[in-house]
Amino acid sequence: MSQSFLIEPLNPRHDRAGFDCGVEALDRYLQKQVTQDVRRRVTACYVAIDAPGGKIAGYHTIAAGGVLLRDLPESLVKRPPRYPTVPVARLGRLAVDSAYRGRKLGAALLWDAGMRALRAELAAFALIVDAKDERAEAFHRHHGFIPFGGEGRRLVPPFATFAKA
Repeated sequence: MSQSFLIEPLNPRHDRAGFDCGVEALDRYLQKQVTQDVRRRVTACYVAIDAPGGKIAGYHTIAAGGVLLRDLPESLVKRPPRYPTVPVARLGRLAVDSAYRGRKLGAALLWDAGMRALRAELAAFALIVDAKDERAEAFHRHHGFIPFGGEGRRLVPPFATFAKA
């Protein structure tokens, strides 16, 4: 049976209370903190809605940031701009409710974040993520992200991945 999801900006009619991805910090963020961050304009939150039931099946947050150009992998910076830093879109959080695992929803949310960064009216040189743990790092590496900057689990995909779409 095929499942359809609608990815849209978080809004007050979405019921966040029942979301459970199995990671307490990610659940708590969606349930209690994200609306404050959205209201303060420090992040944008997009939710994947289970089309038949309206339940939040997953979410991601994305915000503007910057990184030192010299920290990015050479493979991404073929003709570097003449600036010490470049603007980036930062994927903050990405989570899928436990009931929806194994349906490639995480990959769809990752793709959505990349496409939003690519289409944004504000320029972004790259999409980056600071993976929270080994599992998150493995997920992003599986989807073509590569480490950069020597800081923890900071990863970046080749933006061409999204540009080719």
